[in-house]
Amino acid sequence: MSVVDTKEKTCTSFAGLKMIASGDLKHVAQATKKAIDGGEREFVLIFDDSTAQPIEIDFRGTPKDVLARLNEAATGEVKSHEQSRGPGRPKLGVVAREVTLLPRHWDWLNSQPGGASVALRKLVDEARHANADKDTIRQSQEAAYRFMSAMAGNLPGFEESTRALFASDETKFNELTKDWPVDVRRYAQKLAGAALRQRG
Repeated sequence: MSVVDTKEKTCTSFAGLKMIASGDLKHVAQATKKAIDGGEREFVLIFDDSTAQPIEIDFRGTPKDVLARLNEAATGEVKSHEQSRGPGRPKLGVVAREVTLLPRHWDWLNSQPGGASVALRKLVDEARHANADKDTIRQSQEAAYRFMSAMAGNLPGFEESTRALFASDETKFNELTKDWPVDVRRYAQKLAGAALRQRG
């Protein structure tokens, strides 16, 4: 898994069920490397704070080596993105991809002011705005479930707590997770926060 955007990405690392560090990627990488070099024997996992996707970091060598590889990965991603733009594409990120529609859809899009591309962008923006709250809840649920599956699958109340998560039942979720290791419980609650606050 590639590591990108070391300045803005925030994440949290765990050794077993105990949190090592939380913050920007470089800070977490340094703290985790220090823990590993200090003899930490538990399995280490690092989670993206937005999605709970695992982040892979190569901890071989010195702390300076680790940070150098992070910088190289971030720089490589930027270069790859720049090279993917076609001639004449603006720097602010227009990306060309294939869209498959029926003829009547193309006819309607092409008849809109600005053509198909402008019309599609407007439709996407309108849909994003209309579904913003639902998307926030879904993303929160998915992130919390991803983390809980990785870290709490064998803990008591796991299945019931996931049902409470997708039902946006904050009271039940907190009750079912209250006996979990404190760091796992708090991080799960943090990830699930947007979903659990939306009930009603």
